[in-house]
Amino acid sequence: MTTTTDFFPDVMPSATPTEAELAAWEALPRDEQLSRLRASFAAPASSQVGTRSMDDLLKEARAAADLRHG
Repeated sequence: MTTTTDFFPDVMPSATPTEAELAAWEALPRDEQLSRLRASFAAPASSQVGTRSMDDLLKEARAAADLRHG
């Protein structure tokens, strides 16, 4: 069975992308970018540093934004 990623360049989110990686990323449809970004957050390497989930971080970020914006 083919997956969505079979149709798009093999590129994942990166803090330091090359020009080619950046161009490939920008060529992806938004839904595919979001799918790959979510997959990178779910990867074990992304969760080794802390114990909080992405939902925990999102709730904290929203609470902090609410405090800043009244």
